[in-house]
Amino acid sequence: GIGMKERDAAEVTVRNTDLATFTALIRYLCTDQLDLGEEEGGRAQRALDLRQLAQMYQVPRLELLCAQALQESVGPASAVPLLEAAHATGDGRLLAQCRRYVADNAAEVRASGGVEQLRDFGVAKGLLGDALDQVAELKG
Repeated sequence: GIGMKERDAAEVTVRNTDLATFTALIRYLCTDQLDLGEEEGGRAQRALDLRQLAQMYQVPRLELLCAQALQESVGPASAVPLLEAAHATGDGRLLAQCRRYVADNAAEVRASGGVEQLRDFGVAKGLLGDALDQVAELKG
């Protein structure tokens, strides 16, 4: 209320996020600007985390902007982690895009360490299935 001293301010705990991601949410709500940070590798993870917050707090336009940012950030190093994230969150469009990217850029993905980043057995089986289908097409 009025006349409260600084030290009386309540502390609010926000679960399932980190300061940078929550700050990005607040910044978006205040300025209508999406800020995923500068470092290339962290942008995809921030977009994933921020999309989750946008879902939780029902901010559909931010959710859409994050989905677009994720689609734009698919590359040799990010394709496999994003594929796993898409699988875990049920994002069919990102999943299909990452599968296609891995199939079309297998050597680059492998060289970037993407294969070693695989953690999800279901995703690994799916990628193996894709690879076997490609071999069958080449032979047939």
